[in-house]
Amino acid sequence: MTAKPNELGPRRRPRQRRSEETRDRILDAAVEVFTEFGYARGTTNRIAEWAEVSVGSLYQYYPNKDAIVAELVARHLDAGIAAATERRRTGMPESIGGVMRAIVGTAVGNHAHDPGFLRILMEQAPRSHELMTRVAELQHRAIGDMREILQAQPDVVVADEDAAARLVVATVDVVVHQLLAAPDPLAASVVEDEVVAMLTRYLAGG
Repeated sequence: MTAKPNELGPRRRPRQRRSEETRDRILDAAVEVFTEFGYARGTTNRIAEWAEVSVGSLYQYYPNKDAIVAELVARHLDAGIAAATERRRTGMPESIGGVMRAIVGTAVGNHAHDPGFLRILMEQAPRSHELMTRVAELQHRAIGDMREILQAQPDVVVADEDAAARLVVATVDVVVHQLLAAPDPLAASVVEDEVVAMLTRYLAGG
């Protein structure tokens, strides 16, 4: 699904705490509505009702439900950035297995809280040029960070660290999303353990 950028941007950025709280209520209600009813039946009227605001108030913030979904995708991406930044700030484990545990655990934790809505984001979220550019930038940054991590790990035995960085980032992104968002998802702990084991064996030659 594609949409014009001006159809997806919020109409109003909250400048006061009360406005920010209203915006957050709308977004939180949208997650519940889309999860309960699906994207097609997740109307702005339902979102406004669940958020306990008028439809007119909702439209002051978002011109349509596509704009709400785009904002939720951006919020999801921002949460991932914050988690990755905190992970780097606190330092990485010494072993490659520990590093993969930290990275995969962070990804699983960022995605496991609401698998039903995650599935909606994957399958039905509108794709604007602005949003896809942002996703590409984040992937490029993640690959660069992963390359530096692999280069600093003495137990990594792969010959091509650039290719390995790309494979690790893509594997964590795709596999974690797919397994947690499936109609019959694997338990988050199982996803984490198996992906960590798979990547550790690949990188360390185990």
